[in-house]
Amino acid sequence: MAFPPGFLDELRTRLTLSEVVGRKVSLKRRSGAEYAGLCPFHNEKTPSFTVNDKKSFFYCFGCHEKGDAVGFVMKTEGLSFPEAVEKLAREVGLPVPRSTPAERERADRVSTLQQVVEEAARWFQKQLRLPVGRQGLDYLRGRGLEDATIDDFRLGFAPDSRDGLLSHLKRENVPIDKIVEAGLAIQPDDNNREPYDRFRGRVMFPINDRRGRAIAFGGRVMGAGEPKYLNSPETPLFHKGANLYCLDRARVAATKDQPVIVAEGYMDVIALHGAGFVGAVAPLGTALTEGQLGELWKLADEPYLCFDGDNAGRRAAARAAERALPLLRAGKSLRFLGLPAGEDPDSLIRVRGADAIRRILDLARPLSDVVWDMETEGKVADTPERRASLQRAVEQRVGEIADPVVRDYYRTDMRDRLARLKRAAAPPWQPGGRRPFRGAGSEPAPFAAGAAARRAGADLEGSRQERALLGALIERPALLHVLAEDLAALPIAHPELARLRSGLLDALSLAPFGVDPAVDEALAEGLSGDTPLEARLIEEHLERSGLQRVAASAQAKAREVFRDDPADADGWVGQWRRAARHLSQLTADPEELKRAEEALAEDMNEENLRRLQAILDRMRRESIESGTG
Repeated sequence: MAFPPGFLDELRTRLTLSEVVGRKVSLKRRSGAEYAGLCPFHNEKTPSFTVNDKKSFFYCFGCHEKGDAVGFVMKTEGLSFPEAVEKLAREVGLPVPRSTPAERERADRVSTLQQVVEEAARWFQKQLRLPVGRQGLDYLRGRGLEDATIDDFRLGFAPDSRDGLLSHLKRENVPIDKIVEAGLAIQPDDNNREPYDRFRGRVMFPINDRRGRAIAFGGRVMGAGEPKYLNSPETPLFHKGANLYCLDRARVAATKDQPVIVAEGYMDVIALHGAGFVGAVAPLGTALTEGQLGELWKLADEPYLCFDGDNAGRRAAARAAERALPLLRAGKSLRFLGLPAGEDPDSLIRVRGADAIRRILDLARPLSDVVWDMETEGKVADTPERRASLQRAVEQRVGEIADPVVRDYYRTDMRDRLARLKRAAAPPWQPGGRRPFRGAGSEPAPFAAGAAARRAGADLEGSRQERALLGALIERPALLHVLAEDLAALPIAHPELARLRSGLLDALSLAPFGVDPAVDEALAEGLSGDTPLEARLIEEHLERSGLQRVAASAQAKAREVFRDDPADADGWVGQWRRAARHLSQLTADPEELKRAEEALAEDMNEENLRRLQAILDRMRRESIESGTG
C-alpha cells in the first residue's frame, strides 16, 4: 500500500521516537534529545543502543541496527510497513488515507499546487532584481540584508499590479482555478469578474514546508498600506497553525544542538540566522498554536520565545504561556527572552551584535516566572483580602496544567512564591508588641533589624539606611551580582523596602552573570550614553513590579550616603558591606534582645527595664555612629 508523502511526514512529526522505543527499551537520557539503553536486537550488558529525538533516528553501535519509529515497530513487532504505519497512526489519532482514486487525485492536486507555488516564488525573485522591484530591493538592503542573504532566503517582490503574477502563470499554462486554489489569486464573489493577484506592492517571503519546498508566502507592504503583513490563506498545501517560518532550517539546526528561538517576524528570523542563530523560526501571522508548540517541542525540550520589548510583546508572551500551560509535560516547557523596551531581535543585532543575543539567551526566564508575572504584575497585595484573591488567581492558573506531576510541582513553586510575598508584606514586630505565633517546623521570619531603635525616627519610606543600601544596588547594577548573598541576608524591616529587595533579587535572574563592571564604571563617569542591556532589563523589571517610586527614593538616599570616591580599598563593594554590617549590628544579638524582652514581659521590674533600655540605646548609638541612621 502506498501512502502519500505528506501523510508520512505528518505521522513522523507527531511521533516522539523515545516514547515509541521506550515502550520496549528502558532508556536513560544522555544529553539533550539523546537517550541510551540496552539494544533489543542483540544481547548486551553495556548499553550501545542510542535514540535521538531531534534526528528521529535510532542506532546500535553493537549490531548496527538503525531506523526510525516505523522501522522500530516493524523490527520489534514483526509488522509490515503498512501495518506499522497504521498502528502508529492510530496511536496519535491520525486518519490513514486509503489509496482510492479520490485520494490519488488529491495527492496529484497537492503536488500540482506545490509546483504552482514554486513557479510563483521564482517569478517573485526575478521581479525583485528588475526595475519594478527597486523599491523592495532598497527596503531589504536598507534593513541591512546583503544580496547573498536575500538570495539564500529566496526573497522577492510582488509588483503593484492587478494581474502581474496571474498573467505570468497563465502564460505557463497554469489553470486559473489552480492559481486561486494555491492562494495566489482572489476570485471575486461575483464570478463574472476576473480574478486578481492576492499579493501586490509587497516584499515577498516564501514559506517552506518541513522538506524545504515553497508552499505559501508572507508579503510586507511597501509604504503605509494595510495590512502591514499579508500571508497566504489556508490551502491544501498550507496550514498556518501547523507550520513555522524557517521550520525546515530549524529542524536541521536542532540536530546540531543549536538553540530554537521563536521570534515575532520574518525579518527578526533572518537577522537571527545571519547572526548565527540558525534555529530561529516565527509563527505565521497568528499567536502560537498548539500545533506549532508541538513542532517546537520536537526540536527542543525548552525552546526560547523572543518577543519585542513593548506592551504588545509582553501580551504575546502571556498568550503563549496561556496556550502552553495545558500542554506541559515532564521535560517540555518554554523559556522567555525579555528584550529592552523598543527593541526587537533585528534592531538589537544591528546595534549591539550577536553577543547581545547570546547574553539575552543567558538571561532567559522560565515559564513559571511568566505565569507568576501574569497574575501578580501591577497588583497590590497589601491586605489579607487582596492576597487571598491573588492566591486564588494563581491557583486557578496552575490548575490549567493537565499533567498531574507538572501541575503538582507548579503548585508547590507558586505557593513558595506566595509565602515569600506574604512574609515581605508582614508588618515588622516592635518591642512591646505581641510576637506572631510561629508554628513548629515553620521557617522563622527575618528579624526586623533596628526596628526598636528607629521607632521614633521611622517615616513612611522606612529606614533611611535600608533605603541607601538598596538604592546603591540600583545606582550601580554591577554590584547586584557581586553582593547577591549579602543582599539576601540583609535584615529589612519596612514592607515596601522588603518588596524592593525581593524585586532586586528577582531581577538578578535577568542578569545571572552581572553587568560588565567596566561598562558600569563608564556609565557612572558619564563616558557612555549606552545603558548596559542588563541594567535596562533590571530597571524595567522594577517598573513592571510597581517599585519605581520606592526605587527612586532609595537611589536618592544612596546618593546622599555613599561617596563617589570611597576610600575603602574595595571601593563601592567595601563601602556597601561596611554599611550593611552597621545595619546588621543594629540588631545586636537578636537572641539577647529577645531574652531581654521576654524577661521584661514576665517580670516588669526596674532591672529588666534598664537592661532592655541599654540594648536599645546601644542600637541607637551604633546607628548614629554609622552615619546612616
